[in-house]
Amino acid sequence: MSTDLLAETLTGPWSLALMGLLVLGDAFFVVVPGEIAVTALGALAVTTGTPPLWAVVVCAAAAATVGDACCYLIGRTVGIDRWRWMRAPRVQQALGWARHRLDTGTATVLFTARFVPFARLAINLVAGASRIHPPRYLALVALAGSGWALYQAAVGAAVAAILPGGPLIAVPVSIVIALGLGVLLDRVLRGTRG
Repeated sequence: MSTDLLAETLTGPWSLALMGLLVLGDAFFVVVPGEIAVTALGALAVTTGTPPLWAVVVCAAAAATVGDACCYLIGRTVGIDRWRWMRAPRVQQALGWARHRLDTGTATVLFTARFVPFARLAINLVAGASRIHPPRYLALVALAGSGWALYQAAVGAAVAAILPGGPLIAVPVSIVIALGLGVLLDRVLRGTRG
């Protein structure tokens, strides 16, 4: 695939909408590549100028906030034990961990959980089930979503600014770096839990 074709495909009028859908889907299904989409568009913003970097951050932050709020609403209306998958031992363990974390520091946990896919889902479901005050919750997840979006887009933008070769080089390298940082964060967090 040529650099021009890649840039044209990923910087089209639907790129921000597609990224937003991926980030929204990532709130529910950890296999959806929301982080990768934001990082890739961050790299494209620097190498091609389209979409603008600020638009990438704003759209990603909005989609992340809406996704987290939807998980909160599910926890608030459905609870955390209605469906069979919610009663599985590993899920119950994760939800118990989330409940304990929310009891020790809601703001800190909501912010850091935004960076850890499965923890984010568990925390937001439990936050809804715990009936954390909605305006407070929305303010915290909006702040967390904005920080996350800025971070993800900055990874892509930084790689694109440092590496020559345009989007054909910057996008895959920024994705690999973002994945590596995610694995490192998971390992660090796993070490602090154990």
